[in-house]
Amino acid sequence: MARIAGVNIPTNKRVEVALTYIHGVGLTSAKGICEKLNFPRERRVSELTDAEVIQIREIIDADFTVEGDLRREVAMNIKRLMDLKTYRGLRHRAKLPVRGQRTSTNARTRKGKAVAIAGKKK
Repeated sequence: MARIAGVNIPTNKRVEVALTYIHGVGLTSAKGICEKLNFPRERRVSELTDAEVIQIREIIDADFTVEGDLRREVAMNIKRLMDLKTYRGLRHRAKLPVRGQRTSTNARTRKGKAVAIAGKKK
């Protein structure tokens, strides 16, 4: 099992799909990495040599912000918005949808389970 950026990559999948298991590497980025290293599209992770895994690791370290660093950066950006008390920061703080979605109905993923209000129905 190959380990890249602290993530165990599944061995039975194609390389470009397996690389998407790394937080911060999407399908487009993974395809770009495979093109840069001239891997055929059908190549599986189990078929990679140690040298090729090291090449992939070096490209990801050089060109991408991944895993812990990316998570930390996103969390710091959200914290900055909350400290500045911007509208988006206030929505994050209140655990409400941030990007303009309606909240009178829906938004249950963000707001949590519905709570019944006693004495409301008459």
